[in-house]
Amino acid sequence: MKITSFLRAAGVCAASLVFSAAALAQAWPTRQPIRFVVPYPPGGASDVTARLLSVKLTEALGQSFIVENRPGANGLIALEYVAKAPPDGYTILMANLGPNAINPAVYRKLPYDAIKDFTPITLTSVVPLVVLVRPSTPVNSMSELIAYAKAHPDKMTYASAGNGSANHLAGEMMKSMADFKMVHVPYKGDAPGLQDTIAGNVSVIFPTVIGGMSQIRSGLLKPIAVTGAKRSSALSSVPTVAESGIPNFEANSWGGVMGPANLPPEIVARLNSEIVRILKQPETAAKMTSMGADIVGSTPEEFAVYLKNEVAKWGKVAHDNNITLD
Repeated sequence: MKITSFLRAAGVCAASLVFSAAALAQAWPTRQPIRFVVPYPPGGASDVTARLLSVKLTEALGQSFIVENRPGANGLIALEYVAKAPPDGYTILMANLGPNAINPAVYRKLPYDAIKDFTPITLTSVVPLVVLVRPSTPVNSMSELIAYAKAHPDKMTYASAGNGSANHLAGEMMKSMADFKMVHVPYKGDAPGLQDTIAGNVSVIFPTVIGGMSQIRSGLLKPIAVTGAKRSSALSSVPTVAESGIPNFEANSWGGVMGPANLPPEIVARLNSEIVRILKQPETAAKMTSMGADIVGSTPEEFAVYLKNEVAKWGKVAHDNNITLD
């Protein structure tokens, strides 16, 4: 075969492959199930959100979306699984602050690249943390908490869900920005930390609004501030940390949907359109707001920028405070 004929044939084959891939993407989804991977056990905010979306996506797209919980190793198991999945739209991820933005900050080596190995689809929601103390603690604002901590150096302690967790890094950022001391006490999750805060074994804890709502409603712990840029829709009377003691402070947990790297744009656009539409439905919005989540529903491009900023932000906090998990 002449070289020109060979090149012509190769070009036709390549064009056919591109056309076929595009055609498959446009036809998606044509089979089931679509796996919606969650890096946590059932019952948490990420799991609830994924299950809520899965039911609605199944109805909208006519193929079954199933939630697949792959907990363990601070989210490494789930994210490695999705990063290595074929970029065909049949495996997507319920992304989260910890595995997607904090892990790159605290692990020197990961089995995935938090930016390069995933395709952002949409930032679904942000969930602020809430600063909780016992009702008997003589502080009612962040400025009073800071003053109390400075008056009792080395006696203030704060609980976290573990070394390298969102509330661990938020606590360290809070201390450095306001120049006061609190001793970090790591637990295996927020639940035991909340119990020890209620019992008086630690002074303060910063769970998500979702995680701390039952203790707030029962009166076992009192909220003095939320950590978002604006007040939480679920706790509208509680000021932000920035309003009440530490200007420019912001620390949110968040959730979003991602796919493996190189997910076809047609599939990204279809998923983004459907998920954003679902998030705006009154029943979905009411459910998520009741959990303490503020709905976002971003474009893929906005989510990509947000993720890069979060990785950089928490990377600096971890570096400045020498926080590593290796």
